[in-house]
Amino acid sequence: MRCFLKARWLGLSSWKMQLKHSTLSERLRHHECRLVASQSAGEPRPLREAGSDMDRAEFDRFADAYYEQHRDNVAVTGESPEYFAEYKIRQLRRIVDNQAIKASRIWDFGSGIGNSIPFFRRYFPDAALTSSDVSERSLALSRERYPQSGNYVRIEDDHIPSEDDAVDVVFSACVFHHIPHGEHVMWLEELYRITRPGGIIAVFEHNPLNPLTVRAVNTCPFDVNAKLILAHTLTRRLAAAGWAACRAEYNLFFPRRLAWLRPWEERLGWLPLGAQYVATARKPA
Repeated sequence: MRCFLKARWLGLSSWKMQLKHSTLSERLRHHECRLVASQSAGEPRPLREAGSDMDRAEFDRFADAYYEQHRDNVAVTGESPEYFAEYKIRQLRRIVDNQAIKASRIWDFGSGIGNSIPFFRRYFPDAALTSSDVSERSLALSRERYPQSGNYVRIEDDHIPSEDDAVDVVFSACVFHHIPHGEHVMWLEELYRITRPGGIIAVFEHNPLNPLTVRAVNTCPFDVNAKLILAHTLTRRLAAAGWAACRAEYNLFFPRRLAWLRPWEERLGWLPLGAQYVATARKPA
């Protein structure tokens, strides 16, 4: 029964045995071309277009209901918001260890209401954490929830209020799809500026090649202006901002009912069918 499920669920065995990477790449390129063609022809888009970017007032308005809306939105997976928050910080710990980074100073870009804070404390107990966001209300809620959680910074205008080379690790979880795409490189340059030489960035984002992810985003109230980003697009923007060794790894393949398959996920980072991905890069020393 387990062998059958392996073959059926995302084709873990059959994809590797029956399809070459080039064939998969051809199919994904065809899918991306269909997205572009449908947009040019004025057809309904699989991905919701961003209208005006979500401003501070909108983020403030959603802050109080964010946790409940997020919980309802991910309920189909059988997991809670805490599961996804911990997953990302656990992945960040793995990335930091694999790259032998001294993570004594961490900057959370777009920290929201602080869902990641308890897991930063678990996986990086000795690190100095800075939580930053454009939403004053989100930061206030985060302080109420975790009053001893460290430094809070509100981002205003087009500048991150930090000295140059101030942090070892920059972390961002599902933030950039709320930022107008034309501003991505500018913000990635700002994050580059505050990162010390040899430090790293890890940007987690939703995968627009996963149809369940697209559906979840398109039905989520606080994602009303979201515009998803292809992984290779984000890695190109990291490189354009000066970052080196830019790469992406896909994750979150299995819902709770198939949790026994999750140990496979570290081997599937190349497969662009995960619900999310993490784009990583390093600031040259």
